[in-house]
Amino acid sequence: MGRTIRVNLEDLPPISEERLREIEAIPDEDIDFSDIPELTEEDFAQAVWHPGYGKKQVTMRLDRDVLHFFKQGGRGYQTRMNAVLRAYMEAVKKASA
Repeated sequence: MGRTIRVNLEDLPPISEERLREIEAIPDEDIDFSDIPELTEEDFAQAVWHPGYGKKQVTMRLDRDVLHFFKQGGRGYQTRMNAVLRAYMEAVKKASA
């Protein structure tokens, strides 16, 4: 299995109105779902609920070059910074488990 990559909607390129209309015009029976496994009761029994963690506004001081690096990526820089912190947190938790 490959590594998980987090993507936020605002980081994706926009879909043109024309392409969106093309996609919406595809009849359901023409959509190929063969590569999507059917979910079973066992799948749902093993599911893990992740409640919305919500966000907490904080004030922190960052090195200017660090902030500049993330801002260079454009909109969503705070979300990217949060993703980096989350990845670090998860790696530390995994290492200490």
